[in-house]
Formats: sequence, C-alpha cells, structure tokens
Amino acid sequence: MDAAILSASPFVALVGWSVLLLMFHIGLQGMLATRELGSEWNAGPRDTHQKPSGVLAGRADRAAGNFRETYAAFIGLALSLAIIGDPSDWGLTGAWIWLVCRLIYIPLYLAGIPYVQSLVWVGSAAGLLTMFFTLVF
Repeated sequence: MDAAILSASPFVALVGWSVLLLMFHIGLQGMLATRELGSEWNAGPRDTHQKPSGVLAGRADRAAGNFRETYAAFIGLALSLAIIGDPSDWGLTGAWIWLVCRLIYIPLYLAGIPYVQSLVWVGSAAGLLTMFFTLVF
C-alpha cells in the first residue's frame, strides 16, 4: 500500500487524537494522585504500592483503566480500516462515536453521575462494534 494513501486516511488522525486522550487520562490520574500523596510519592519508585484513597483520584484511576480496556481494540480497528479502506464511512462514524463518547465519559465518571456515564460507555462500545462490522462485512 502506498504510504501517501495511508497517511491521507482520517483514521490515522483519529489514532493521533486518541493518543492525546490517553495522555490526558495519564496526566489527570497523575495530577490527582500527586495532589493527594505529594510530589515525593510521584517522583519516587512507589515501592510501597501506596494508592490514593481520595474519591477524585480513585475515579480518575478507574476511568483511565476503563479507557485502556477498549483502547487496544480501537487502535486495531482504526488501523485496519485505514489499511483496507472504508468506502461506506460507517467505520469512520464508529471511530468518531468512540472518541467523542470517551471524551464525554471522563467528566461524567469524575462527577460520579450514574447511569448516564454507563450509557456513554455503551455508546463507545457501539462505536467499536460499528467499526468491527464495517471491517468484517
């Protein structure tokens, strides 16, 4: 495949944006944990396995873990669709749904809003399924 065709795929840009979202998760989690446990903890080797016990730091940690649970699937599907193409644009729609839902999920989860955050998670899963079905059918 010609590299110019692959680089022109909108999926490649979405993978880039998803990396930015991953870095945001990591930064938010680290910032909230450092606020609670101090910069000495953050800069150290963390041999004691001390974890933050605060609500926000815990939610940020769980939200980041939740993101990582579906992230590999997104990357695999997005790059596969970039390689084989997506003439129907359904895969691209699914990728955008996944990315937007993952963005919306963060403040909902941090705020502890039940049901709505679960519904947004289901939306992100629907985005992945849309990408999957576009890829295989």
